[in-house]
Amino acid sequence: MKSANLQILKVYIGLILTGLCFSFLRTEAQVITQPEDSINNSALPPPHTIFKPNATRAILYSAIVPGLGQIYNRKYWKLPLVYGSFIGCAYAINWNNSQYTDYKEAFTGFEDADETTDLWKSYVPRSYPKNPDEWTIEQRNRFSSALKSKKDYYRNYRDMSILITVAVYAVWIIDAYVDVQLFDFDVSPDLSMRVAPAVFEKTVATSRSMGVRLGFTF
Repeated sequence: MKSANLQILKVYIGLILTGLCFSFLRTEAQVITQPEDSINNSALPPPHTIFKPNATRAILYSAIVPGLGQIYNRKYWKLPLVYGSFIGCAYAINWNNSQYTDYKEAFTGFEDADETTDLWKSYVPRSYPKNPDEWTIEQRNRFSSALKSKKDYYRNYRDMSILITVAVYAVWIIDAYVDVQLFDFDVSPDLSMRVAPAVFEKTVATSRSMGVRLGFTF
């Protein structure tokens, strides 16, 4: 009886020791593994957010401030083109408007015989007499027509420059929108063309013939 109890006690102690061993090994594995996981997680780079521009924002930014849409789309190399085009348009408007203003004032002063302004005298041809009283009627009409023609010429080009500026403004808005639509466009060099012979079967309109088929892969 005692020997049987002793055997049961040994088995019971063995089970307890076995459980303790498994528990210890499991705890040690967790202790070893957890730092590795934490090290790996800390070594991983932070999640990278892929930039994807929004068409509405690009249009809105470009409409508020020219060039801002290109900055939003990260097309910085286009900024010299944007502001260079607007500087050119502004120069054209200013130049044509100043010329128009001068010729308008000269034409008005000559027609009204306004003694307070003598701007028109700077446009008198050298072939004309210095004294306007010595001019013939034909010379006066020709000079007046020349002033009016120049005035209208620069006015038309000033208005055209304004229209061109509006067109340039619209073009850069459209450019910002197109950049958004083509942002994910694949421009990889994996483009190929395949040339292969082909047989074209007989149809109602054509007869059976041989030819070449071109296949493009992109």
